[in-house]
Amino acid sequence: MAHLNQPFTVTFLCILLSLAAVDPSLALHKPSNQNQTMAYIESSCQGTRFPDLCIRCLARFSNSTIDGPQHLAHLALSVSLLRALKTRAYLAKVAKELEEFKKDRVYLTVQDCVTQLSDSVDQLCQAIKELRRMNKSSIIDDNFLWHISNVETWVSTALTDASYCVQSFPGKRMSKRTATIKFKAQNVAEVTSNALNLFHRYASSYHVAAGTTIKP
Repeated sequence: MAHLNQPFTVTFLCILLSLAAVDPSLALHKPSNQNQTMAYIESSCQGTRFPDLCIRCLARFSNSTIDGPQHLAHLALSVSLLRALKTRAYLAKVAKELEEFKKDRVYLTVQDCVTQLSDSVDQLCQAIKELRRMNKSSIIDDNFLWHISNVETWVSTALTDASYCVQSFPGKRMSKRTATIKFKAQNVAEVTSNALNLFHRYASSYHVAAGTTIKP
């Protein structure tokens, strides 16, 4: 039997973990107060660039227990990953439909966006893996801060890649399909920005304790 490609296997396992994270039925089964959890989500989302989107994305978890800022950041990153996966699949479908126009600017731009979104998927997977590793440590040492820095780097890079795709479609006058592509890529960028902000909130206390600064 042929061996599975290792990067593919890692990404696949990351996706399975993320699917579990964003399925409310698989969330923590502690007794929860829905109003209290929703208030926590709303309060946390106020510190993001797109608070309304943040609240809409995380409201599905109001029936479950959110076990603090790290758990909330994990949920937000998982939502971001699934949005990136869905958008990449849509872009790949559009690229296939445009194959007969391989020299067309739109086709080339869509192909470039597929690559950018694929990179975002890989980077978000890496960020989620790093965050899970942080669960195993209760000591704020250089290794713990290294994991924090890794998450910040991966998510920031994923945001840059998604934003690059959005910027590939400048202006407002465009076809319906192009507008849909831009909207979906913009959505990935916005939910990733929110996830990064929520992670910064979680990481900030550790940065303060260690006397370090948060990456922009």
